[in-house]
Amino acid sequence: MNRLSIKLSPVHPLTDRELAALSERNPGYQLERDAKGDLVVAPTSSEGGRRSGEAFRQLAEWNRQGRLGVAFDSSTGFTLPDGSCLSPDAAWVPRARWDALAQQEREGSAPICPDIVFEIGSLSNTRAELREKAHAYIANGTRLALVIDVDADVVEIHRPVAPDQLHAHQGTLSLDPELPGFVLDLDSIRTA
Repeated sequence: MNRLSIKLSPVHPLTDRELAALSERNPGYQLERDAKGDLVVAPTSSEGGRRSGEAFRQLAEWNRQGRLGVAFDSSTGFTLPDGSCLSPDAAWVPRARWDALAQQEREGSAPICPDIVFEIGSLSNTRAELREKAHAYIANGTRLALVIDVDADVVEIHRPVAPDQLHAHQGTLSLDPELPGFVLDLDSIRTA
């Protein structure tokens, strides 16, 4: 499969403000900064947007019931402790951690690593790239990172103190204990 992402090494690492300005001037592209300061630019496909939107919808609905935290869509950037600025396809942060941030920190690329992240394969990234990204999230404090490869019908589950798990893309997947009672409907992510 042809991958469409581009990796750029700027002359100087972009600040969060510069990265946000660049993102605003280039709608339709997801711009991220890795821990080395390199930029990864990837177009957002219609199908990729639908899949990430479906993951976010399910996460947001679960969150609305218990109001345990805050759910974020794929347009949200987070500045991680290692200096990277990444945008998962969907993410979740517990309410207490989010409320501890100052309002000004919430307005930009929040300096917080989400507890839960979803990364969904698309034309612009490989599963190996998403696995590397999941490991970066885990190294920065994420408790659960999911890599969903729709084409291969596989879900990778990454946790900080457990070996990575590989699951056949079954109809549903329970995300207990990190998201109590949340069952991800994989079929609705896979098909329109």
